[in-house]
Amino acid sequence: MNITLLKTLCETPGVPGHEERVRDRIEQEARQLFDEVTTDSMGSLHCVRKGKSKNPKRIMLLCHMDEIGFLVSHVSKEGFLYLQTLGGFDPRNLFSRRVLVCTGKEDLKAVMNPGGRPVHISSPEDRKKIPQPHEFFVDTGLGKRAKDVVKVGDMVVMDEPFLELGDKVVSKALDNRIACWLGIEAVRGLGKFKTRSEVHVVFTTQEEVGLRGARTAAFRVKPDIGIGIDTTLACDTPGVPEQDRTTEQGKGFGLHLRDSSFIADKALSEEFAALAEKKKIPYQRTMLRSGGQDGAAAQQAASGARAVGIVVGTRYIHTVTEMVEKSDLQAARDILVAYLRAN
Repeated sequence: MNITLLKTLCETPGVPGHEERVRDRIEQEARQLFDEVTTDSMGSLHCVRKGKSKNPKRIMLLCHMDEIGFLVSHVSKEGFLYLQTLGGFDPRNLFSRRVLVCTGKEDLKAVMNPGGRPVHISSPEDRKKIPQPHEFFVDTGLGKRAKDVVKVGDMVVMDEPFLELGDKVVSKALDNRIACWLGIEAVRGLGKFKTRSEVHVVFTTQEEVGLRGARTAAFRVKPDIGIGIDTTLACDTPGVPEQDRTTEQGKGFGLHLRDSSFIADKALSEEFAALAEKKKIPYQRTMLRSGGQDGAAAQQAASGARAVGIVVGTRYIHTVTEMVEKSDLQAARDILVAYLRAN
């Protein structure tokens, strides 16, 4: 398993609309694996592997590149940075974080905290309050000089290292650099095998703010089959009822059937299930009450496509401690290789 590539992808900053660093890293891998590599006007990276059929069907794998993060919205006269969020944050996870401020000149290590009194001089009522994201600020340590370096619109991401913990990996941005890794490694797994279908692996932009890059990319490709590749919840942890766990780690990839953005094609879902059982690849059926993923964009583009989701259960999602089981990641890669070889 190419953990080095996954680590590099996770640690490369790229929030919605600012995915160019991630795209450049993916492109280094993609040019060795695909027949065509282009970038569209939304910044999504389109990678095409030609099929051997005379009129091949188009299979599209959608892998979003963006991570949740922030843009600088204001720099105070004292040099403190205020932010606007890109993606869904639980503010309880934002306290006392190290962040990376990505400017046009350099990347600045900094810290993020909420405004207000620290613990030694706060009241019990103060300590019960959960600040909203716009109440947090970033301190670069530069003081007033920050105004000379940081501009409104600069990207800010969490700054935490990638870790291997036993059979698991932990990182910020596993949502959705997992999918970027799977898009690369699934095609690498084909080797010189020539598929009948034309395979489009598209590394999309701005998923975390509404599937934006996937919508335009899918309209361009007009796929017959759309496979949304993403993380999903693994709430197999204390305090979560069994019926809300979504997936359990170590039980295989997730065959994603429904969320608030789409309902997977039934026949296509059963085709994946049958293939997984035939190949003895562990899987679990998954649904989410809310949330969405790029498979919905493929399903709804132009005249429509049959779509399904292939997902990897992730603990502590949308935090800096996102955690996945290596065997689940391997299962997701194996089912994608098996499906592409069969088509």
